[in-house]
Amino acid sequence: MKANITLKLDAALLREVRVLAAEDGTSISAMLAARLEQIVRERKSYDRSRRRALARLRDGMSLGWTPPGSRDELYER
Repeated sequence: MKANITLKLDAALLREVRVLAAEDGTSISAMLAARLEQIVRERKSYDRSRRRALARLRDGMSLGWTPPGSRDELYER
């Protein structure tokens, strides 16, 4: 289901957008819809990546390091 919206643009900008749409062989409506879909996809992808990164930070990573038992072990030669 699609819905209509009203958009107010400066006349000079509208002329330039019409030219761009004509050069691309599409309509202004299709250009705007594609760009808005791209923005939403990018935002969702960013949010998903951010949540994964934060979860990894909370869980931490094992580096396989164990602290030495004593000072002598630390400086063992």
